[in-house]
Amino acid sequence: MKFARRRHDSVEVNLTPLIDVVFLLLIFFMVSTTFETRQALELTLPESVSGVDLEVSPVTLVVTEQGRYRLGERELGATELSQALADEAEQARQHGLVVEADARAVHADVVRALDQAGVLGIRQVRIATRETQATSTQAETP
Repeated sequence: MKFARRRHDSVEVNLTPLIDVVFLLLIFFMVSTTFETRQALELTLPESVSGVDLEVSPVTLVVTEQGRYRLGERELGATELSQALADEAEQARQHGLVVEADARAVHADVVRALDQAGVLGIRQVRIATRETQATSTQAETP
């Protein structure tokens, strides 16, 4: 007696749909991911030969060429400066205040910031500068 032989299909895993799904997931995550964009100010710091690097990260106040101030992530006008510095005064008294003034900033804007720091009792104030060498790393003068 002759029995009918069953046909055996070869067992194989088709990877093409799996690769398609992986690429679709990759594209989905690339498109839906949000990237943090930091707004940076273009400052030209004055040059200094006798600057030293800071070890502790103190409170940093940026004075722009247009007469605006930036304390942390907040951009401030001249009227908002005193309140914003008062909020950061305790940390500035402990670690110091660094004033990063643009080289083209008006002197009165820098003096206004220094005056507000003095009124709040912040005694350790540094002016940020950059080295005059070709390396152009940032340093602060005490």
